[in-house]
Amino acid sequence: MYDLLQHTGLSIVGELTHPIDHCMLVATDTDLSQITTVYSHPQPFQQCSYFIQRYSQWKIEYCESTAAAMEKVASLNSPHAAALGSEAGGLLYQLRVLEHNLANQTQNTTRFIVLARKPIDVSEQVPAKTTLIMATGQQSGALVEALLVLREHSIIMTKLESRPIYGNPWEEMFYIDVQANLRGDGLQKALKELSGITRSLKVLDCYPSENVVPVEIH
Repeated sequence: MYDLLQHTGLSIVGELTHPIDHCMLVATDTDLSQITTVYSHPQPFQQCSYFIQRYSQWKIEYCESTAAAMEKVASLNSPHAAALGSEAGGLLYQLRVLEHNLANQTQNTTRFIVLARKPIDVSEQVPAKTTLIMATGQQSGALVEALLVLREHSIIMTKLESRPIYGNPWEEMFYIDVQANLRGDGLQKALKELSGITRSLKVLDCYPSENVVPVEIH
């Protein structure tokens, strides 16, 4: 998703966080001792590694998505096959839950972003976030220098993620979420300063924050 955002012309217009409850899903009456093969996307296997390690006899089969894994288990209709995924997804394939809450972390959530062809204008009375893609130079302290610009303008950073720049070995793009409205003077001044000290800067637009926090109107 981050790699696609480098090249898209779409704008972020919202965010959603969804709690994840990884389940063991089966198509027929069975129990854990009868299962021989478990299907899922690699990520749920990583997130449920402690549980999976308890059953070393299971064969792990990677699928392109949890939905593909559920479809596979539904078509097999075997007491020896199970899928690792969500209960809601399992219902679509008429699978039943054998075990709940399998993730290593008890509070496991996934964040989704909402994209649209046109940006939205977020009122300054609404708690907002702005997402940036930034590439710094390779000199010592380049990222720190960029982040200090945010601090100087009292802009709170809520997320920092790095991704490689394809075709440029050892170079990275940085994805930054800030708790600020794009219309605000502070962020506008910060963006102007950042554009002068970074190799590239792309604003993926401003959107209402899902987690409502008080805002101060100057």
